[in-house]
Amino acid sequence: MNVVFISPHFPEYYHNFCSRLKDRGVNVLGVGDCPYDMISDETKNSLTEYYYVGSLENYDEVYRACAYFSSQYGKIDWIESENEYWLELEATLRRDFNVTTGPQIQDMRWMKYKSAMKEVYKRAGLKVADYIKLDTLDEALEFTKKNGYPVIIKPDNGVGATHTYKLKNDEELKDFYNHKQDYIDYILEDFVPGDVVTFEGVTDKDKNILFSTSHFMDTSIMDTVNEASDIYFHSEPVEGKPIYEIGEKVVKAFDTKSRFFHFEFIKLSEDKPGLGRKGDLVPLEVNMRAPGAFIPDMMNYAYDVDTYTIWADMMIYNTCFYEIERKYYVGYVGRRLGIDYELSDAEVADKYREYIKIEADIPQVLAQAEGNHIFIFRAKTKAKLNEITKAIIAHKKKKAAPKKAVKKTVKAVAKKVEEVKEPVKEPAKKTVKTVAKKVEEVKEPVKTVVEETVKTVEKKKEPVKKTVKAVTKKVEETKEPVKAAVEDTVKVVEEKKEELKEVVKKSPRARKAVKKPRHKAKKR
Repeated sequence: MNVVFISPHFPEYYHNFCSRLKDRGVNVLGVGDCPYDMISDETKNSLTEYYYVGSLENYDEVYRACAYFSSQYGKIDWIESENEYWLELEATLRRDFNVTTGPQIQDMRWMKYKSAMKEVYKRAGLKVADYIKLDTLDEALEFTKKNGYPVIIKPDNGVGATHTYKLKNDEELKDFYNHKQDYIDYILEDFVPGDVVTFEGVTDKDKNILFSTSHFMDTSIMDTVNEASDIYFHSEPVEGKPIYEIGEKVVKAFDTKSRFFHFEFIKLSEDKPGLGRKGDLVPLEVNMRAPGAFIPDMMNYAYDVDTYTIWADMMIYNTCFYEIERKYYVGYVGRRLGIDYELSDAEVADKYREYIKIEADIPQVLAQAEGNHIFIFRAKTKAKLNEITKAIIAHKKKKAAPKKAVKKTVKAVAKKVEEVKEPVKEPAKKTVKTVAKKVEEVKEPVKTVVEETVKTVEKKKEPVKKTVKAVTKKVEETKEPVKAAVEDTVKVVEEKKEELKEVVKKSPRARKAVKKPRHKAKKR
């Protein structure tokens, strides 16, 4: 069997999907945009061969990679990425290389567009939140008149709550509309009060669920993304629960043959007319790929199984060989940089060492939705799990001001209020007095500084005086020898002068030369 895996190096733990296939004799052929020398050893060891492309966005490059693999290993049987972002790339490659396993191009609309998902839910007899596509501001305002506020605005095709907001009034709606990203198609949705609950698992080729679990989102991913707050959630049993029943309906409604799936529902926190009663589940969205944020690993720790193996066995044998039995509750906490926690990362790791299964730093590109530093931990009871969660997310409390200090502050403020009630004249006088007082206060420090400066200058004066004296002395010392030398030179010049006069007197030619230093040219 030949399986092409798109981007096996990212997210980092995705090498697990590849290694389980390779361990079972599958040719795992990786295509990625990271140079081979820069991918992890785990990823390298999980692949039969790796083909580097400059960009996974460049279809021609990726196509050539698959064509090369096809020429070297024969027909491609599967093309996978388990990543929302590459679903359309996968489908296009399946079409061009005649790969029949996995979703096709015609399936992309209902897999990626939330408006299309809602139509499938409706056909399956499931109630969904009222919505419209955001075209004009007037239509949006009309929608809010009918449904009221708050409303949710989100991309029709989006991932991880990016560009998703809760709007509370007309002003916020108008402001969003006037500043929205024009390249994004949005939907406007009636707000559903409640918490997000997930349902994820693996199906065989006949849409039978081989393995499934659920996670309860203790925080809103929309809020954690927009407010950069802590994110935490935990696993929940699905066996015999309403979420399994409704999850099975969704599996049948969508084309989930031989897939890892990840569905999201809202568990109503209050009655919602037209949708259901408190505790009911309302479909939110479907994802035809493995869940992110290390949830496959959380599934492993909850059941003591290997989810990646279950997925690989589904592809190869169309079955699951594990006895599925839940054994633990598993929790996830994603911390944020810049927050002062009660316990440091090291203290958390030390205190809950026996419970923690994963501690890791998250790449910046994923940190917005997952947190900067994460802990994944498990416990036999939900109470213990909650205890650990509270300890990890606890922030240091700011010390409150003492009561006496608060009283003094209140009195001071009251006094100031009374002062400003007086005519301007009085505050002016007080201001002048305050300024004069301040001048007196700074006088002494300034005086001190000046005196210190004068002392420093006086200290520097003595060395300068000594230097001047030394130079003067040297000048005096050299004065006499120079004077004597000059006098001797003058004396010698005078002596030579007399000798020259005598020579001139004795020589007519010399005498002539002295009188007429320049001669006329002789006639020829």
